[in-house]
Amino acid sequence: MASAGARYEIRVRGHLGQVMRIAFPEMRVQVDGDDTVLSGAMRDQAAVYGVLAAVESLGLELIEVRRVAPG
Repeated sequence: MASAGARYEIRVRGHLGQVMRIAFPEMRVQVDGDDTVLSGAMRDQAAVYGVLAAVESLGLELIEVRRVAPG
């Protein structure tokens, strides 16, 4: 289970337009090559699954999910 404020990076294939970015208001959105990286602190594991559910419902191709060290 994620600890409070655990930071995650979620990589999806392609570039997200402004409309798609609205679906992730709590996340920082950065383009990295041909992919987009969503990053930010998530309060618990349910929040992580919520972002993953949004990725799926938008039909985005999930490439990677990783927990990153704080800082």
